[in-house]
Amino acid sequence: MLHHSLAALLLRDRRIPEAQLKSCSEYAWETKLPFTSVLLERKLIQPDELAAFCYQESNCPWLDLDAFNSELIPPQFINERLIRKNHAVPLYQRGNVLYIAVSDPTRIETLDEFQFRTRLQSEAVLVQEDKLQRLIDKLLENESTMLGVTAQDEQELREIDAEGEIREEHGAVSVDGKNDAPIVIYINKMLLDAIKRGASDLHFEPYEGEYRIRFRIDGVLHEIARPPFALSARIAARLKVMSQLDIAERRLPQDGRIKLRLSKNKAIDFRVSSLPTMYGEKLVLRILDSASAMMGIESLGYAPDQKRLYEEALARPQGMILVTGPTGSGKTVSLYTGLNILNTPEVNISTAEDPVEINLYGINQVQINVKAGLTFADALRSFLRQDPDVVMVGEIRDLETAEIAIKAAQTGHLVMSTLHTNSAAETLTRLMNMGVPSYNIAGSVSLIIAQRLARRLCSECKEPEEIPNEELLRQGFTEEQIPNLTIHKPVGCDRCTNGYKGRTGIYEVMPVTEAIQELIMSSAGSIQIARQARKEGYNSLRQSALERVADGTISLAEANRVSSN
Repeated sequence: MLHHSLAALLLRDRRIPEAQLKSCSEYAWETKLPFTSVLLERKLIQPDELAAFCYQESNCPWLDLDAFNSELIPPQFINERLIRKNHAVPLYQRGNVLYIAVSDPTRIETLDEFQFRTRLQSEAVLVQEDKLQRLIDKLLENESTMLGVTAQDEQELREIDAEGEIREEHGAVSVDGKNDAPIVIYINKMLLDAIKRGASDLHFEPYEGEYRIRFRIDGVLHEIARPPFALSARIAARLKVMSQLDIAERRLPQDGRIKLRLSKNKAIDFRVSSLPTMYGEKLVLRILDSASAMMGIESLGYAPDQKRLYEEALARPQGMILVTGPTGSGKTVSLYTGLNILNTPEVNISTAEDPVEINLYGINQVQINVKAGLTFADALRSFLRQDPDVVMVGEIRDLETAEIAIKAAQTGHLVMSTLHTNSAAETLTRLMNMGVPSYNIAGSVSLIIAQRLARRLCSECKEPEEIPNEELLRQGFTEEQIPNLTIHKPVGCDRCTNGYKGRTGIYEVMPVTEAIQELIMSSAGSIQIARQARKEGYNSLRQSALERVADGTISLAEANRVSSN
């Protein structure tokens, strides 16, 4: 349903697809945000194009706010609640007429409300949306208004309890002594919005004269807000207070953690990293949800044969399972899903991580602290003196850690760990390049999983895509597959993000068979090992991605994004 008159006009003009207009209209209606702001935020139209279109449809007088002196605005008409609610600014009075700057002239109720409040006849003056927003931010000095936090937000968000938060009887106090309650509410609102929208990371980024907040949703960053740059230091200070970081230290990177308590029984952890940049501190928050490790192996996206291989490796009393992939590819969730399967009263599980991302009852988790002298190698040595059955090492970074982990796998322990390589075969050659003897690798590593996360196509709006057969063959499909192949593309609707909804894993699961062990012993390269794995029927990442394209789970463009041809 189109809730805004301007949306209907744009639909008639066929300037923006109906599905995207509907999504913007619904979002603006639900969030009480200006429809024009949502259009620009999603980059569906340029500010000058939107203003020109509105001018053509309404014949309102058009004013360039860059040429207008905002100091001439009569102060008696600067009503914060009225300006924010209507997304409009009274510019000047001529006799009995008050001229109102608007970016959407179809909102007749805006003029009616100003006329009712001021007892003056109201006339609309058309301005560009981006310039109107800057004027509003400039006029309204109060932080809560500048940040767009409504009274309803305040009521909802005061119930959220962030551990490590500094409080006083009547609200939080910032380092400079000012009452920073609007900043507190705004940050809590951002964290809550990120959780609701399924984001994995939040980026708070200062630039020269500007400040922006982005969420990573389904692996892709989306700009969410642009608070005034003047508040950048307070936003950074607030996040650092919540993370128990040193707010006086602005020259060095710091790492911390936030626990946001949503209710008595529900809490979400955030891993926080601060980084000094040219124009202030950038903070990145990674959302750590323990529920992600409880999903079960069925929810991760393994093919039936890949799932069987992983479960068989987990059932072995000893050996090493390695998970590889870039940052953000879901390695931690894969490992913890396996640990959750093994987590029974009869099994002693110890993990060494930097940092500990997911907290699970029944597992002994150790936070690595290099400054204090606790490295992965030190933790592993201690584990082996604590009667372990299963050991998980967050990452094998050096020869010392690799050697201890391999010895543990050879002496009756199941060892799980991660490496940063591009494929399963490259993992074996990486261990060789570290200096681990090939006979130790062949005798200890039992399974390697290389993985990526790909965005799922929205089942509500995906559409078939026509691709020439020659291109399909070039992409890696076989001639036998093509006649029955239907490839889908993203469209976008009000139930998804640009045609995608959620993510699924793409996996290469390679057991170390006798033939591969012989190749390792002969110091074969990754190409030879990968060729042998294909000969034995184990899919590469690319083949697994194309299978998900063929069954309609992901698009071909997404397969190309996460795997090489």
